[in-house]
Amino acid sequence: MPTIDIDKKELFDYLGNQFDTASFRELCFEFGIELEEDSSEKGQLAEGKRAQLKIDIPANRYDLLCFEGVSHALGVFLRREDPPLYKVVPVAEPHRITVSPECAQVRPFVVGAVLRGVTLNAERYQSFIDLQDKLHHNLCKKRELVSIGTHDLDTVEGPFTYEAQRPEDIKFVPLNQTEEMDGHRVIEFYEEDQHIEKFLHIIRHSPVFPVVYDAKRRVMSLPPLINSEHSKISLDTRNIIIEITATDLTKVNMVLNILVTMFSKYCAEPFTVEPVEVVYPDGKKFVYPDLEQRTMSTTGKYLNGIIGIEKSNEEIAELLKKMSLEAKIQGDNINVKLPATRPDILQECDIAEDLAIAFGYNRIPRVQNNEATVSAPYPLNKLSDIVRREVALAGWTEALTFSLCSHDNNFAHLRRKDMGDEVVVLKNPKSSENQVCRTLLLPGLLKTVCENKRYALPIRVFEVSDVVLKNPAVERGAQNRRHACALYASNEARFEIVQGLLDEVMKSLNVISVVEANEGMRYCLEEADIPMYLPGRGANVMLIGEDGSSTELGTIGILHPEVLGNFDLKTPVSAFEINIEPFL
Repeated sequence: MPTIDIDKKELFDYLGNQFDTASFRELCFEFGIELEEDSSEKGQLAEGKRAQLKIDIPANRYDLLCFEGVSHALGVFLRREDPPLYKVVPVAEPHRITVSPECAQVRPFVVGAVLRGVTLNAERYQSFIDLQDKLHHNLCKKRELVSIGTHDLDTVEGPFTYEAQRPEDIKFVPLNQTEEMDGHRVIEFYEEDQHIEKFLHIIRHSPVFPVVYDAKRRVMSLPPLINSEHSKISLDTRNIIIEITATDLTKVNMVLNILVTMFSKYCAEPFTVEPVEVVYPDGKKFVYPDLEQRTMSTTGKYLNGIIGIEKSNEEIAELLKKMSLEAKIQGDNINVKLPATRPDILQECDIAEDLAIAFGYNRIPRVQNNEATVSAPYPLNKLSDIVRREVALAGWTEALTFSLCSHDNNFAHLRRKDMGDEVVVLKNPKSSENQVCRTLLLPGLLKTVCENKRYALPIRVFEVSDVVLKNPAVERGAQNRRHACALYASNEARFEIVQGLLDEVMKSLNVISVVEANEGMRYCLEEADIPMYLPGRGANVMLIGEDGSSTELGTIGILHPEVLGNFDLKTPVSAFEINIEPFL
């Protein structure tokens, strides 16, 4: 949860000096934020220092990360002011940023905006810088997704270009420095800087660095690291151009909208922004920012039902005004206009949350639940418990392994090939051990045995849990599937032990072997050439329905020596793994 520091006197003056610390703490609670600390309460405020309020902000409320956002939101909540109406002012020839094709190698997207006629003082300037830092560490994911650059427009000339150049070809004086540096020198220089050093890895090993130039080829910024000393903003700055580079187009638009809406109040015409045109290498042109309000439709029945209150549509619309949401009633529907400052509202339930805050959580009536219900276990979990109990009673130890594994563990180490239609791959894995969602439980159990080789043989472990498989037919593109896997490691393979366990599991599910019956639900082992098992020592486990149709449940066999070597095992291992969902 982000924490911001706000000048106590400035905020209390803005809100009409109607609060002391205790009453303001209660206001914060009602609004859904939390006053963590008032520095004046400690009695140790240094002479000349102003009291600060430390406020905890919900992680998704990016519009509350600065004084401007909090003061406006609380002012509207207290009905002291109306929500501001933000607008993009059309200009005959907007400033232009042209993107070079090479930028696709590093940070392909850029957006921009102009704040015209800004009036800054020391407090506003610091708030402007602090908001950028807060956004960089939260929404921007420490500049990996988005990086903000702000410049004094009167010190540069458009049109601007966003390029990717070799480090040795980029020369400029970084912010608050006097030495001209090239790209390599910038990396070297800031390795000792506690603030910038943690961002160097983003472009350090890239063959080209992103860079923004003005019309005279003066460097404005080297994203995501540092701006230029030439275009830095001061208290005398009156016109600000904002350029934001990114790898994520959705996030960069959110960041731009938050930044311009918070500080457009200081423009000559408050709450107005001038657009910037961005031209991409394919000739496509886009104009930013987009401050148009989104509209989401809901109903009073839904909102009242989810909160537990009884309010008319008109009363709901009036309450939503306290949360800076404009609502219009159209028949039974309530159409809510969502400002550019509220990207956190994604579904109807988010509107319900704001309505509950406006109404007051402490005022929601407490009622007795008179619904008569009978609880029942989730069928798949009940089936899993049946299998777990049967295997555990046979003397096997249950393991719980990770849902993520390396690509090699899931394929190459099992002598399997990745055909591209099975495994869900993580885009930015934390480590090589967390590259894909597992499609089999077996790798996790093999690693478990490897880590427990010091214990006496035999080792008998099992797991009943989910695997993840691609499925383009479902909305998410992937689905979970419940598997059961058992593994036996000893000085001898003892295939008959895992086959016997499989038979006991099947009997507990009222499925018997084809050897014992010719009708009803049955199962059989069908010889197959499965690379992870020894030749001639692997089989598919087939379920035969009452109508004679067959379904492949999984496999059973003695693992190939190459597989054992890949998992650093020297003892023979027999195993089976089956899908148990067909038994539902």
